[in-house]
Amino acid sequence: MPHTAPDSPGLSPASPSPAAANPLDERKFVVALARGLDLLRAFRPGDTLLGNRDFVERTGLPKATVNRLAYTLTVLGYLRFDETLGKYALDAGVLSLGFALLSGTDTLELARPHLRAFARDVGAAVSLGCRDGLDMVYLETIRSETALTLGLASGSKLSMLTSSMGRAYLAVQPPQERAALLAELTQAAGEAGPTLAQQACAEIDAFEREGCCYSFRAWHDDVNAVAVPFRDPRDGRWLVLSCSGPASSMGEEVFRERVAPRLLELARRLGDTAPRVASR
Repeated sequence: MPHTAPDSPGLSPASPSPAAANPLDERKFVVALARGLDLLRAFRPGDTLLGNRDFVERTGLPKATVNRLAYTLTVLGYLRFDETLGKYALDAGVLSLGFALLSGTDTLELARPHLRAFARDVGAAVSLGCRDGLDMVYLETIRSETALTLGLASGSKLSMLTSSMGRAYLAVQPPQERAALLAELTQAAGEAGPTLAQQACAEIDAFEREGCCYSFRAWHDDVNAVAVPFRDPRDGRWLVLSCSGPASSMGEEVFRERVAPRLLELARRLGDTAPRVASR
């Protein structure tokens, strides 16, 4: 099972906020559908079974609404009900959607051999990811045989505020959308939110000079990382390459002088990299 990366305190998974990307058109927005997807998003990497109480706590939806949504998703094949335990598990319908996404990502197929070569040459873990709500999610991650890593895999999620991948994604968003997303992330992170947002903004500012974002011991005490965004040539969405390694053996100088230039070069091979952060 995929593992969840250490996240910032108080930051929990959430549905993508329409306001963070585009103005919400309430005439087109189907609330019932959004709530059903929220129920599926309540499952986190490592979760096997969730009960109604778990759904209520994680989504904030009323118990009666949770009951109806869970029943509907079970009938449609997205959830499976365990009568013995009285809890739900994800079913094959969700898996089919995941396979459809990955099999349709030509960029992922193109990137894999490059990721393998990069991981081998640098001696670290290299990953490709995209946004998922208020997090970043790994589409693929490849480790070198010598790399000491946290064992993160496809499907693992990272905090957008503390990870280099999340900061790189934020850096290439239009100013208004980035500000709205940062406000939502700050609120979701609780008391630590303002500090984490300030640290993220410092890296976003540095992106204008360097074309990449770093995370030095920010989301894990012994992990350093760097990330570079690029546009998927297939559909134009932003994807992010990241490289991470143990801080004890791969210090800031290694990432700035050796890893970052090579990651930038790889991103340019895979798609259109950002010219630099958009003006504020």
